[in-house]
Order: sequence, then C-alpha cells, then structure tokens
Amino acid sequence: MNQENPPLDPHPLSEYVAWAGNRNREPILGVLKEKLPKDPARVLELASGSGMHINYFAPHFDHLHFHPSDMDEQVFDNINKLRQEHGNDNIADPMHLDLTNPDTWISPETKGAFSAIFCINIFQVAPISIADGMMACADHYLDKDGILLIYGPFQVQGTFTTDSNKDFHDTLSSAGVSEWGLKDVADLQKAAARHGLELKERIDMPANNFSLIFGRI
Repeated sequence: MNQENPPLDPHPLSEYVAWAGNRNREPILGVLKEKLPKDPARVLELASGSGMHINYFAPHFDHLHFHPSDMDEQVFDNINKLRQEHGNDNIADPMHLDLTNPDTWISPETKGAFSAIFCINIFQVAPISIADGMMACADHYLDKDGILLIYGPFQVQGTFTTDSNKDFHDTLSSAGVSEWGLKDVADLQKAAARHGLELKERIDMPANNFSLIFGRI
C-alpha cells in the first residue's frame, strides 16, 4: 500500500481519513488561530469523526472549551481515548448531533451557546442536503457574532478551480455513491441565506481546498 496516499475510504477511523487529517491540520490550525475568539468561549465541532482534529487543535487554545459531536455514537470511544491520551481537559464529552434531525440539537437552553462552529472534510462524502441542517444548526447554536467555518474541497459557481479537484471529484463519483463528489460553494450560500447567514470570507488553502467562513447577515 502506498503510505503516502491510502485508498479512498471515508470511514472516520480509516487509514485514509487519518492520512488526510494529518495532511491538512496545520493549515486549518492557522486559520483557527486567526478566526476563533480571543476571549473565553465555547466552540463546537460538527461531524468530529475519530476526534483527531479537535484533539489536535484544543491544546493551542487554553481559553476555549471545545465540544465534539457526531451522528455516529460509535466514534465516541475513540474521541474520548484521544482526549485522555493528549490530556485535553478543555474538551467536553462528545454529543450526539444529527444534522438531519433537529431534535438532536434544538433546545431552549442551547440557543446561542457557541461562539464558533467548525466542520472539516464532510461535504465531499455527504449529500448537499445536509447544508440546510448545518445552517439551521448554526443559526440556533451561534451567538450574535459567532462564525461557522467549513473546510474542504469545493466547486465554485459550477467550476472546478483546479484539475486536481476535478480528478478528485471523478474519483469520488466513480465509487458509485450518489452523494459523493465536490459540492458547490453557491449551494452552501443558498442554504445559509435561508437561515440568516452569509459567506463572509473564502480562504484559499493548500491542496486546493477552502476555508469558508459564515456569519450572520
């Protein structure tokens, strides 16, 4: 097996996801250092998966309290294992959150509970329909100045920004899973607008990815 680039496998505990996570974590950390609150606050990660990202980022932000979440409760043991291994006492217990089911995140006491939300490398292996749930969730959870950061590869206005992104899209599509493939930033913007959010900034990232920063209109 080519250890530089394992075979495509979106399972959160796969070798491929671990490889991709290690490759992109430093550039994402750089953006988080710029965009996350400078004062004490709570930060939510959507679709935490194995917990590799939140456990890598948390030690860099002693003033922040991080909350992992995922729709698949089977990954919670791994998140907690990494939290213990890294001694991350600013990470809460993982919470069950399904973006297709508002009952898992809407409650009066959690309105405006977070100053930032981030989500990494989800949309290329998920249906674009979850964008509506993600924006509704962000509208509920974010405080008035809160931000939602979405990282990953995307099309822009129906166009692939690089040949490598087109190749990646073709590879995803060849797997035969209808929802796999690069989604369009415009579709995320449409979903955001339905929930009082807008794209504030699009940051070019290594490996032809983007960090998309959404906030309230």
